[in-house]
Amino acid sequence: MGKNILVTGGLGYIGSHTVGELIAHGYTPIIIDNLSNSYLSVLEGIEKICGVTPIFYDTDVNDSLALDAIFKSHAIDSVIHFAAFKAVGESVQEPLKYYKNNIGGLITLLETMEANQVKNIVFSSSCTVYGEPDHTPVDENTPLKPATSPYGNTKQVGEQILNDNRFTNTIALRYFNPIGAHHTAFLGELPIGVPNNLVPFITQTAAGLREKITVYGNTYNTPDGTCIRDYIHVVDLAKAHVKAIDYMAQNPNNHFDVFNLGTGNGNSVLEVIKCFESVNNLKLNYTIGAIRQGDVEQVYANSSKANNILGWKAELNLDVMLYSAWKWQLTLN
Repeated sequence: MGKNILVTGGLGYIGSHTVGELIAHGYTPIIIDNLSNSYLSVLEGIEKICGVTPIFYDTDVNDSLALDAIFKSHAIDSVIHFAAFKAVGESVQEPLKYYKNNIGGLITLLETMEANQVKNIVFSSSCTVYGEPDHTPVDENTPLKPATSPYGNTKQVGEQILNDNRFTNTIALRYFNPIGAHHTAFLGELPIGVPNNLVPFITQTAAGLREKITVYGNTYNTPDGTCIRDYIHVVDLAKAHVKAIDYMAQNPNNHFDVFNLGTGNGNSVLEVIKCFESVNNLKLNYTIGAIRQGDVEQVYANSSKANNILGWKAELNLDVMLYSAWKWQLTLN
């Protein structure tokens, strides 16, 4: 195996798929995860796909002593930082929890990296940094508006910290809305408790685990009145992290750069629901609810910078995303 890549939050949804892609491309991932929003069983899914069980530490990214010991035990080449709380609605209700973990954990990680002379970090950012944009699609030069949630603000502040920190070489990847699952159905999205994202709510409702889906608002200034997002297959997203690691190896003095990761297409909540029904030949029970605080009306990506510089492009369409998500849900029933 090749270079050691520390993956914080590596048993989470995006993290686990990225670990699989790293192994497939000859890297050696070293996972740390405190299992606050993930399961140890995810390791089994990675092993089934890759034939390798990654090194894993049940560790919190805020634990500086444990983190330092891991760096000293492995010759870490680069870091991919996923470990953060990520629910927009919850962040509005519990902002201090989000600032303490998402900002504090990043600072602890950066201090440990510097102490161990590890410079390269790929940061898990988000399209929420754009706030409510004036125009779509957004590119990396679109002015950042005030974040509409504490979660979004932690991503804005995280990017600023990384830009201010002169020691590190950083690529911040601004994700749009990852959905779907690995085609083998050995890995997928596995939220603990009530899902905060649309597609797990759809699949759990289709499986009879939830009574209905609530669509938060249908009076937005969009064609069908519901929010529009850029949905991207999680495997496409995972592959971009490998491209980012490769790019940093070839450009060691690239202090700070950002890339949008999306398909460039916007789909409304109702379009996603209808597409899921169509590709899986199912009917869903949904109702229209009140607008949810913290939600942005519409945002989708211009990802041409990632296409041209990283050599990455989203390849899987919405049908594939929603088919794979249902296939994964069926393995859980």
